[in-house]
Amino acid sequence: MKPAQARVLLTGATGGIGQATAQALLRAGAAVLLVGRTEHTLADLSRRLVTQGHAASRVKWLQADITRAEDRQRLAAESARLGCNVLLHGAGLPAFGALNTLPAGDVHAVLQTNLEAPMLLTQALLPQLQALPRAQVIFLGSALGRMGLPGFSTYSASKFGLLGFAEALRRELAGTRVRVQYLGPRSTRTGFNAPAVSAYNRATGTAEDPPEVVAQAVVAMLASEAAERFLGFPEKLAVRLNALAPAWFDRVFRKHAAHLREAHAEPAISAGSGLGAKTQSTAPASPLARP
Repeated sequence: MKPAQARVLLTGATGGIGQATAQALLRAGAAVLLVGRTEHTLADLSRRLVTQGHAASRVKWLQADITRAEDRQRLAAESARLGCNVLLHGAGLPAFGALNTLPAGDVHAVLQTNLEAPMLLTQALLPQLQALPRAQVIFLGSALGRMGLPGFSTYSASKFGLLGFAEALRRELAGTRVRVQYLGPRSTRTGFNAPAVSAYNRATGTAEDPPEVVAQAVVAMLASEAAERFLGFPEKLAVRLNALAPAWFDRVFRKHAAHLREAHAEPAISAGSGLGAKTQSTAPASPLARP
C-alpha cells in the first residue's frame, strides 16, 4: 500500500518509537489515529504534530487501554468511522530480570499487553478490515521474538507468541484483502526500559538504533507489504541462525547470563509504548543485540 493511501490506527503512539513512527507516517502522506492510555499526552502529541505542519485532518487521537474489552470496542468503532485500513501494533510493556525476581502480576501484565491484547484488537477490527479493498496489520515485535536472551524470558515469550500469531494469521488470511506483517527491531534508544537494562546492554556490548530507524522501516514495510523483516546486522542474520541451531547459540549468551547473575538484577517493568531500550553503550557491538 502506498503510504499516502494509508489511514493508520497506531497503538503505543506516545512512546519513543510510536512518536517517531507517527511523524514518519505523516511525512509520507498517511493519516494517523494516535492511540495511547494517557489523554493529555496524546493531546500534546497531536498538537505538536500539527504544529510541525501536518494537516489536522490527518492527525486524530483516542485515549484507550487495549487490555480492556470496552476500549477495544471503542477503537473498533472509531476505526470504522475513520475508515482505517492499517492496524499498527506498537503498544507494549518491558520486562527485565531473572525469572525468580519477577512478580507474577508483572508477568501477567506483560503477556496481556504484548500478546493477548494485540490478538484481541486484531480480532475486533478484522471484519471491517476484510471489507476494505486493501488492508494491512503490522506487528511491531522484536528480534527477541525469535531469539531468547537471559533476563528477557517473559518479554521474549510475549514476542515469540506475537510472531507465531502473526505468522499463523498471515497464512490464514492468504489470498484475502488483508496483509499481515511482522517487524522485529533490535535494541532501540528510547526510554522504554529501566537503567538496569542499560547496564546489561553496556556489559554485553549490544548495538542500538535511534527510533527513527524503526519508524522508517515501518513506512518501508507498509509500502513493500513484506511479510517479515528484522533490523540490524548481524542481528537479522543471528535470528535466522538461532532458528536453525538454537542449542549451538546457547554459548553465545553465556556472558549475558553471567552479567545477570553478577548484577543481581532487580525486575524492571513499567508502562511503555514501543520496543526499544534506553542505552548509552560505548562497548563494541555484540554479535547479538537486544531489541
